Amino acid sequence: MDAPKPRVIKDFEKLDTHIQEQIKLAFPYGFSEDLIHFYNKEGKKVSALPFETDEKYYMVRMTVAEAKAIIEDDDDFDDDGNLRDSIKDDYENKYSDVSYMSDYIGDEESDDDEDA
Repeated sequence: MDAPKPRVIKDFEKLDTHIQEQIKLAFPYGFSEDLIHFYNKEGKKVSALPFETDEKYYMVRMTVAEAKAIIEDDDDFDDDGNLRDSIKDDYENKYSDVSYMSDYIGDEESDDDEDA
C-alpha cells in the first residue's frame, strides 16, 4: 500500500516558481471557477485551488477575488485572462516529462456546441 501524499496548504505567492508555472499550465483560463471550500483546523471556511503532483497534494489558498487578481496582474495571461500561447508552449515544453500534467492538459473548455 502506498503512503498517502503529503498535503500542503500554501498561498500561491509562496509556492516555488516551478509549481506556479505548472498550475498556470493546468488552469490556462484562470483559477477562480476551480476553487473548492473546506474548513481549516480552526473551523474557518477557506477557499483553495486543488493541485496534485507526483509528490504532493496542494491546496493553494486563495479567494475568488485573489484568484482573479493573480491572473490580472500576471503578464503570462492576456487581457481576457487566458494563458498566452507562447507561454503555454514554453511551459508545455518545460514540463513535458511531468507525468501528471496530462491529467490537466487537454481539459480545455470548448466553445463548440456540436455533438461528436
